[in-house]
Amino acid sequence: MFQVVGGWGLVLRNAQLVKQGCLLGVICACVLAAEHVVAQGGADALRFWPAWRGPLGTGVSPEGKPPVDWSESHNVKWKIPLPGTGSGSPVVWQDRVFVLAAIPTEEEASSRPGFFARLRQRFMQGVSATHVQRFVVLALDRQDGGIIWERVAEEVAPHQGTHETNTWSSPSAVTDGDVICAFFGSVGIFCYDLDGRLLWETDLGDMQTKMSFGEGASPALYRDLLIVPWDHEGDSFLAAFGKRTGRERWRTPRDEKTSWSSPLVVESEEGAQVVTTATGAVRAYDVETGRLRWWDEGLTENAIPSPVAAGGMVFVTSGYRGSRLAAIDFMQAEGDISGSQAVVWSVNRDTPYVPSPVLHEGLLYVLKGNSGMLSSFDALTGFRHYGPERLPDVRNVYASPVAAAGRLYITGRNGATAVVRAGQTFEVMSTNTLEDGFDASPAIVEGEIFLRGQRFLYCIAES
Repeated sequence: MFQVVGGWGLVLRNAQLVKQGCLLGVICACVLAAEHVVAQGGADALRFWPAWRGPLGTGVSPEGKPPVDWSESHNVKWKIPLPGTGSGSPVVWQDRVFVLAAIPTEEEASSRPGFFARLRQRFMQGVSATHVQRFVVLALDRQDGGIIWERVAEEVAPHQGTHETNTWSSPSAVTDGDVICAFFGSVGIFCYDLDGRLLWETDLGDMQTKMSFGEGASPALYRDLLIVPWDHEGDSFLAAFGKRTGRERWRTPRDEKTSWSSPLVVESEEGAQVVTTATGAVRAYDVETGRLRWWDEGLTENAIPSPVAAGGMVFVTSGYRGSRLAAIDFMQAEGDISGSQAVVWSVNRDTPYVPSPVLHEGLLYVLKGNSGMLSSFDALTGFRHYGPERLPDVRNVYASPVAAAGRLYITGRNGATAVVRAGQTFEVMSTNTLEDGFDASPAIVEGEIFLRGQRFLYCIAES
């Protein structure tokens, strides 16, 4: 079920020691809370939602206090229609909400896939690129959802299809209060200042994703670097660019096929690391040089969930055609760590396919597959406090859970969001349903929660 090795010298061999491990996790939860924060924009970033997994990369808003209850007629501050499609999360800085979208034009694509390609796409639930798309960056007013500025990054026909549950604008934007960077995958990278002035753009070529399932990994900002993942069926790599200049600082080849996991920057005594997950291996690179620092065995096929980290440990998982969840002590990791004490504990069942985990106050929460079934683990020991427990009314989850004010918010594709009390026992506080479906992960800022649906963007706040 799970194993614990190394780390704090704790090996869980029987039920009694499991209970002791649970107690240790409670006592030492302060270790997780006390870690050095890797947040862009300094202390101000903790107030906002600068990237798709929040200010700490854990799915948590440290200062958020959103409502517990809402509906179409209750606690909706504003609701606006969004143009086109996109499943990237909204990001929020001060009074602005940034959203990326692909808007179909009336111009048909000059070339279409052949008969066998269309047949394969149909069998694999694929969608062909039939029209030119307008790739846009929207800056919205946080108070009422009005458009402050809109920039057309590019207008082009996608070079390949995508999965019917994906879009041509799936990565999330990222900001640090200085720049706002949009990564549209094969369409390019576009970085602006917060008033919408284009600072730079670059084209990295065309990704060839597995079975034309489309693109989805989001970039990361760390100090003056924008870190971009590029895993596909061709020559994969990880690259870093100057956030204001676009100058390429480094590019490291990767022996990987398509993955949709986003990189995570963590800080250690020997400098910051970029942690990546994929089917072939879990790897960490030096953030300044791109040098490979350590690696572990890979995850399952179709690696999608992104890692989260706190207290010197990083948690990696995936769950398609298999299950793996591992807690890695990146402070002592060096070289090949497979089977070493740096892998503190691991789990081989009930792990997520699409949604990423959320790490909150010493507890790690994961969903099973894409189902609305939740488990809670002690982050230090791997002790399972509960789960998988069924969430009422929430089905087919692609959005990643988020947390604030001692609560988890878990949104399904059917428009329902379950609010669960954070902790060692399973308690559903409410279930709230809106007239839209949600693939994008929510963003929480202060007393507001922003939900990007297939048709609308909602701002939920106490009336």
